Amino acid sequence: MSRLAPAKLGRGALSDAPAAGGDDLAVLAKGGRASFLGFVIRLVARIPFLWVAAQWYGTTQMGRLAVAIVVVEFAAQISTLGLKRGLALHMAGDGRDNGAWDGALVVLGATLIPMAGLMLLPQIMFPNSVIKPLDYLLPLAIPAIALSDVMIAALAFRGKIRAGVVARAVIEPWTISIAAIALWWWVPSDGLLVSYALSMAAALLASAVPFFHEFGLPKAWKPRPVELYALARHNAPLVAADAIEWGSRRLDVFLLGLFVSPATVGIYWVAQQIASLPQKLKTSFDPVLGPVITRKLSEGDRAAVAAQISQVGFWILAVQAGIAIALGNSGEGLMAVIGPDRGLVGGTGALSFLLIAEVVAAPAVVSEAALVYVARHRNMLVSLAVLALQALLTALLLWWLSDRGYSESWLAAGAACALAVSLAVGSAIKSRMAQSLLGATVSVWRWPLLLAGAAAILAGQLVIRLPTWMELALGIPLVLAIYGVVVWRRGFGEEDRVLFRKL
Repeated sequence: MSRLAPAKLGRGALSDAPAAGGDDLAVLAKGGRASFLGFVIRLVARIPFLWVAAQWYGTTQMGRLAVAIVVVEFAAQISTLGLKRGLALHMAGDGRDNGAWDGALVVLGATLIPMAGLMLLPQIMFPNSVIKPLDYLLPLAIPAIALSDVMIAALAFRGKIRAGVVARAVIEPWTISIAAIALWWWVPSDGLLVSYALSMAAALLASAVPFFHEFGLPKAWKPRPVELYALARHNAPLVAADAIEWGSRRLDVFLLGLFVSPATVGIYWVAQQIASLPQKLKTSFDPVLGPVITRKLSEGDRAAVAAQISQVGFWILAVQAGIAIALGNSGEGLMAVIGPDRGLVGGTGALSFLLIAEVVAAPAVVSEAALVYVARHRNMLVSLAVLALQALLTALLLWWLSDRGYSESWLAAGAACALAVSLAVGSAIKSRMAQSLLGATVSVWRWPLLLAGAAAILAGQLVIRLPTWMELALGIPLVLAIYGVVVWRRGFGEEDRVLFRKL
């Protein structure tokens, strides 16, 4: 068996990577199409769950679930050891024979410690509520989440994008929706937590089937602890970068829980679930971008890397801006329909800021796709600084608003505002870093987006005057269509249209 030492970015090191010598733009567009379709499917599937959770289980139980998910998914994120992005290097180099199995084994071992710790101390997941018997079992979801992520990353390296879309955009959201409906009749007090655990298990199964089909059982392979540890240590900066990026989307929930009631945390969590749907679009590009970037770096073509991340960044920004305008414009109607007796309308302000946060974060995400390979330690330090800025801004805003007697809805909006500001600062810094290190322009902004945004906002102001059901069923698609037409005609060139040509 070949050694487990991570692949180096020397000339020719990635010669077996997908699309070597092929059309990089076509590879990125293929992944982008799958990501876009996955987003649409995930959006359709997520809404029933949010409606059932709010209407049947209530905001207090949703808040309890939100805090538990923060802890469990953070543990799973750390346990992947950066292999969601770092696995491409290992599989393309010395780990090409059994690299996927190397990754699965080291991740499975890494999950055992946090899983055991949380099962012994469930109070970490449920700090402000009574511990119930089923709560002790929730940490079993950690291996399922981490293994599924690594399997999807391994399949993406082979160009099998569909597996990740099916697992994350179809199986996972529909399982949690159906389970939440069914379990309400049997375990109404634990139905949300059990539904979440079942959805993670279903996503693991949906990832494992194509993984076994693609890689089969390992041949002439046995675990080697020393070299597995070396692989994990090499990916330490990626672990920190992934954990920090993920944590920036959860820190607000944790800090908000210190200032407001669980019910308000539940309302904020619903807004976050809606706003974070566009985030799935950009994170699903990671396994597609990784092999393409590492191959170009091995060839010494940093200008091509800058062009690739600029291209993908524009695609992401263009789609996310349209989604943010459409959902933000109809945010009050959307929150009113999901919540009982318009109980979630107070989260509209938070929803607006959270949608803005996802848009301004796009430059940082695509820049980081290159920075994790060319300046992983500096990227990690910048990410830490941005996370510290977010924590400081969030704490100060929540304290200031609370001290002056503002309502909990204002506090929720303040937490979302702090997130948006810190992510904007991070995007500016990381874009400059990428541009400097790659020696070429990195830019995701194009002026036609402003024209498209203005047209969409104008249409949105007319749409909100319709009855709520028409505003949501007809207005949101109309706003998106107007935005899309303007971007297509004014902002997209031939290379951009490759993304949507086969949709």
